[in-house]
Amino acid sequence: MVVFTCNACGESLKKAQVEKHVLKCRACQVLSCIDCSKDFWGDDYKNHNKCISEDQKYGGKDFQAKANKGDVKQQQWIQRIQQAMEQPDVEPSIWKVLQVVSTHNNVPRKKAKFENWMKNCLKINTPCLLEKVWEICSTTVDSNSNQTIHKTANKNKREEQKDKKNKRKTSDENSEEQNRENTDEKQRRKKRKREEREQNGQNADEKSNKKQKKRKQEAVDESLNHEGEEPESLNHEGEEPVNQESESNSTGKFNWKGTIKAVLRNAPEDGLAVKKLRKKVLAAYYSFTGDSNYRSEEELLSLFNRKINNNPKFKILKDRVRLVK
Repeated sequence: MVVFTCNACGESLKKAQVEKHVLKCRACQVLSCIDCSKDFWGDDYKNHNKCISEDQKYGGKDFQAKANKGDVKQQQWIQRIQQAMEQPDVEPSIWKVLQVVSTHNNVPRKKAKFENWMKNCLKINTPCLLEKVWEICSTTVDSNSNQTIHKTANKNKREEQKDKKNKRKTSDENSEEQNRENTDEKQRRKKRKREEREQNGQNADEKSNKKQKKRKQEAVDESLNHEGEEPESLNHEGEEPVNQESESNSTGKFNWKGTIKAVLRNAPEDGLAVKKLRKKVLAAYYSFTGDSNYRSEEELLSLFNRKINNNPKFKILKDRVRLVK
């Protein structure tokens, strides 16, 4: 319920009491609403049918008032009565009744209750006048209802079209994102396959080089050892470390000790001349290393001399070398 305060005398007035108070208080020109503190000049107070509640007034900025269905319907009913007053063909007597009705906040919306309310509150007992007032109000309600229905239908239609458009847009965006993800996944799979092929190719090249070097070593051993014995390992006692005694390339190492032993096994019992042995061993070395040899001739001669002098399996008498059995 809306309550006003007279700025002249300070009296609190309900909306229905304002007109009588204005006749008594001649200085009353402005009315202030107690709830919202707004000032209303002249007849402006008549359009102020509902004000904020105490919860809304003191609830702060984040307060959200819950809509009361009864209040909403009552407010709509009062607005329709005010619209009925604006019709051009309204009789003066009916307009005055509608004006008084619009100042109340508890106007019934059913015909029987509406007529009883007018009889009890407004003291209007003329059946013809009651019928005309109700007819005007109900006719306005019906026309407004049809307009509202059409507006609601159009609004719902627009919202449905908007929702469909948003759904299509979202679907297109999801489809594009999915396509991008599929493309990225395909590119990653292609990259992995390419890396695997490159890795497999490198491994195949390494294996091929190892096999070639192994075949070279076997050819050298076979040419020097007709008895078919395998060359011995490099890591025997009395021999220098492998990284100092053996020639290495990217895939294999030359077996000095095994090659010398293979040559001496095919030599006469009294052994083989040092120069002749050196010539055969170095020939086997050059055949094995090929273009990957990085030692000078002096280094090779020094290494050969260490091999035959430091190994107890080789015995040197004058200028000949023989194998100790």
